[in-house]
Amino acid sequence: MGTGENLEWEQRRRVEVETPPAKPFYEVVKSTVKETLFPDDPFRRLKRQPLRRKLVMGLQYFVPILEWAPRYSLRSFRSDFVAGITIASLAVPQGISYAGLANLPPVIGLYSSFVPPLVYAVLGSSRDMAIGTVAVPSLLLAAMLGKEVNPKLNPNLYLHLVLTATFFAGLFQASLGIFRLGMIVDYLSHATILGFMGGAATVVCLQQLKGILGLVHFTHATDFFSVLRSILTQFHQWRWESGVLGCCFLFFLLLTKYFSKKKAAFFWINAMAPLTSVILGSVLVYFTHAEKHGVQVIGELKKGINPASASELAFGSPYIGTAIKAGVITGVIALAEGIAVGRSFAMFKNYHIDGNKEMIAFGIMNIAGSCTSCYLTTAPFSRTAVNFNAGCKTAVSNIVMAVTVMMTLLFLTPLFYYTPLVVLSSIIISAMLGVIDYQAAIHLWKLDKFDFLVCISAYIGVVFGSIEIGLVVAVALSMLRVLLFVARPKTMILGNVLNSGTYRSVDQYPKAATVPGILIIHIGAPIYFANAGYLRERIFRWIDEEEEKIDNMSGTELQYVVLDLSAVGNVDTSGISMLDEVKKELDLRNLKLVLANPGGEMMKKLEKSMLMESIGKEWIYLTVAEAVNTCNYILHTCKPPKAAATVATTTTATTEIAAAAYDNV
Repeated sequence: MGTGENLEWEQRRRVEVETPPAKPFYEVVKSTVKETLFPDDPFRRLKRQPLRRKLVMGLQYFVPILEWAPRYSLRSFRSDFVAGITIASLAVPQGISYAGLANLPPVIGLYSSFVPPLVYAVLGSSRDMAIGTVAVPSLLLAAMLGKEVNPKLNPNLYLHLVLTATFFAGLFQASLGIFRLGMIVDYLSHATILGFMGGAATVVCLQQLKGILGLVHFTHATDFFSVLRSILTQFHQWRWESGVLGCCFLFFLLLTKYFSKKKAAFFWINAMAPLTSVILGSVLVYFTHAEKHGVQVIGELKKGINPASASELAFGSPYIGTAIKAGVITGVIALAEGIAVGRSFAMFKNYHIDGNKEMIAFGIMNIAGSCTSCYLTTAPFSRTAVNFNAGCKTAVSNIVMAVTVMMTLLFLTPLFYYTPLVVLSSIIISAMLGVIDYQAAIHLWKLDKFDFLVCISAYIGVVFGSIEIGLVVAVALSMLRVLLFVARPKTMILGNVLNSGTYRSVDQYPKAATVPGILIIHIGAPIYFANAGYLRERIFRWIDEEEEKIDNMSGTELQYVVLDLSAVGNVDTSGISMLDEVKKELDLRNLKLVLANPGGEMMKKLEKSMLMESIGKEWIYLTVAEAVNTCNYILHTCKPPKAAATVATTTTATTEIAAAAYDNV
């Protein structure tokens, strides 16, 4: 082949494996920031729209109610009205119960089911989420703030700290949404949340033994051994009347839940069961005067709607650091639960919710709530499931629920005077037993042992340590797994699948045939400083193992090392330096480095670092099959250079042979 023909072939090779055109630096930065913070490109619909239409659509984007309200119909209102009344029947007893779990006055739980749902109905993008208080953040607030201020001895300061923590939780949530940092929540993996929620639910159930057994004094610690010690040391103070009543109502609640699961059409039975329990318990106590025989009751609830509380936020308190810490942690947990619940139910109706918009909505409703005597709210799974099953169409169901709670606050609070605390404990235990998803944990064991380890570590950390310990352990293990994926990426030997031009892992396809004289190594991750050293060692370990195998079996001498870079989406300077070291070491061993299917970023780095010139563009191929065919052709036509010193002098001859091989592919 002449010089002209060789040049023509090289031009054809450059067409096959191209380097992306260079972009200005500001374009690269702009593209990276956009892809990081705006992967969903939320403003794509505004393009090519007149200015007035852009303003309207922009306003609708930030205030979703403006988008669907003009199309709202009476038929939709009928469905939302029924759903709203149904979830209100659940919101009232749950609100009172969870407020007690947070060591707050019961009326605070009712306040928290009035203002936040109204705010969310205006700003939220989910049609199904029902807003209210939840057990785990309630317990978290009690555990974290109760260490600093005793809610029994100093209830006013404690309440102010809870409201302040709610304010900072809302501020943190809104900030994540505004700055498009919702990816932070993604670090709470499914396994982490599963174990954490299960552990927290177990702790909540243990704490409710105080109400079931009618105990007055109880430990503020949340770990299993402290609760067990508190129960056993107060054995002589157990009240059998309270225990019998609690077990009866717990059995009733679990029975209605079981029946509703078996007969989906009767979901309303389970939804009405908590309010029915409250009514029955109150009537029973009123007529039997059980409050005089060891059954504790709620007592008087303050009438009237939410009083303003902006002036009560404890910004100048010496405990402000604890309030901020509690707000951030509970805010993240509430976000993770709320967004997960919203996305789950959105899938059933085939629509999409924007996670960042939801964060803004959650943040603003909690900021507004902290200024109106409400504590932290999100979207509880149980209440949202009832809302969904009741046939809600839009967020108007939250408005109906809020109005119903408002009527309760204005006119019905005296009726809750005789509500026994043991009934509220039964309601909480019934709800929490559904959160402990042991079947999902078993599924994790079958699917991924490491995820199961993360899940069970979170559970054990929460139950036997503390909620903070469990969360930290689970997140640390999840981060460790991410770091292991980056620092120790998968590499594998590829072979030719029988009767095809496809090359796959010989571990996955044991019958895949390796090519004599050619070692094909697949690198399964981007090459960064964290894994460059490991990959270099692993590549040469593969080479040593292959040469040892050839020596033992007297096979064809190894002459080519093909690196499959199809999974290498990016590479940094450490990665390029590693490839350069591999190239030099292979030259010393009289082996030829061949690259297959490098991506755009890899090609740019190879070209700018001059490594492409060192390797030779004729040794960079579009596919593994092309690279192997060329190397195989050369192996059967001539012997490659035997000494490293002669490599440079034989480049032209080798290029011509490679060109002929390419023409034969």
